[in-house]
Amino acid sequence: MKRRLMDILACPIDKHYPLDLHVFEEKDEIVEGLLVCSECGRWYPIMDEIPQLLPDDLREQRDELSWLSKWQENVPPRVLKEGKPFNLQLSR
Repeated sequence: MKRRLMDILACPIDKHYPLDLHVFEEKDEIVEGLLVCSECGRWYPIMDEIPQLLPDDLREQRDELSWLSKWQENVPPRVLKEGKPFNLQLSR
């Protein structure tokens, strides 16, 4: 994902702008990272350079929890415990 996308990305649920960006891996572009809406608490992964800004009903819980678990050392604690629509606290 190109950093300049942060100028236009908003939460698809509540339209909050700007989203908080957490970068886990970066080369020419952000390869892996996390976008967080500080308003509603939803998080959106950046996987293989693509931000996954999908509404809750189109998200794959198993895949996203696996991704969240993989990167949990880099993910803010609030997202791990209280993030929407999925978090590691709920999956246990």
